[in-house]
Amino acid sequence: MTFYRSAAQLARESPRGSPTRLKQISLAYLFLLPSLAILAVFVFYPIAQALRLSFFEYEPLVQAEPYFVRFQNFVEMWHDDAFWTSLTNTFKYLLVVPVIIVLSLALSLLVERRLPGTNFFRACYYMPVVTSMVVVGIMWRFLFNEDHGLINQMLLRSRIIREPIHWFTDVNLVLFTVMTVTVWKGLGYYMVVFIAGLRSIPEEMVEAAGIDGARPWQTLVFVKLPLLWPSITLVAIISSISALQVFEEIFIMTHGKPLNASSTLVFHIYQTGLDTAGAMRMGYACAMGMVLFVILGVFTAFMMKAMHRFGYQAE
Repeated sequence: MTFYRSAAQLARESPRGSPTRLKQISLAYLFLLPSLAILAVFVFYPIAQALRLSFFEYEPLVQAEPYFVRFQNFVEMWHDDAFWTSLTNTFKYLLVVPVIIVLSLALSLLVERRLPGTNFFRACYYMPVVTSMVVVGIMWRFLFNEDHGLINQMLLRSRIIREPIHWFTDVNLVLFTVMTVTVWKGLGYYMVVFIAGLRSIPEEMVEAAGIDGARPWQTLVFVKLPLLWPSITLVAIISSISALQVFEEIFIMTHGKPLNASSTLVFHIYQTGLDTAGAMRMGYACAMGMVLFVILGVFTAFMMKAMHRFGYQAE
């Protein structure tokens, strides 16, 4: 029987400096070259330029060339209330993660079984995922309209509330209103992840639990959930990183208003460095981008550690 062996295994088995080893390494880098070139142009070079520019003051509408200010942008950031508000809101946005996990897992349990009509419901739950965020944002703005929105009208007619709720003008409520849209749009995607995890559970284990007298909720808690832990971890990590980078919902629905109560770090970076209505301080925006880069790097390191712990490492 012939067994497949990877190029890395063959390279390890070949003597160091041998022509075979050098040929294998050269061939591997040759295949990687197109991807590395794309990463260098569109990822590594912009990151390096952003890091360089974070030590400069540069306003394209005012000055022709950037000038070096050392760590002044980072010092200013430390005393910038708008930055800290946006950073706080960014971490608040992580509250969507447990909600997404619970609701998407519940949906996957409902539609995982092969019953008549389940394909229709799966398509319905997944439809928001493939719908443009622009369309979703406009639709939910109408639903949350304080005067004529469907949600307020239903609550008023049901006599649950006596006056309209100020979904987008209440500083304590606006961020959670936007979070609702994020959860609604992402449920279908994470539902598919959990369905894949449920399908990977051996039927023999579920049947054995039933033979032993386990009730459905006991089978879920003591058999399915422990085996779904890798999927739960993956969903938690992906949704956390997405929450830290949220932008479209804020841009379309609130534009950071009122009083920066719904502004997140990514939106604040855009508003500072790219919004033509502002000063377009690209150097200061790059400094904030470096802070976000470090935060995402920490989460990525956590992701790699979690994936390794639960067996996602390369064989």
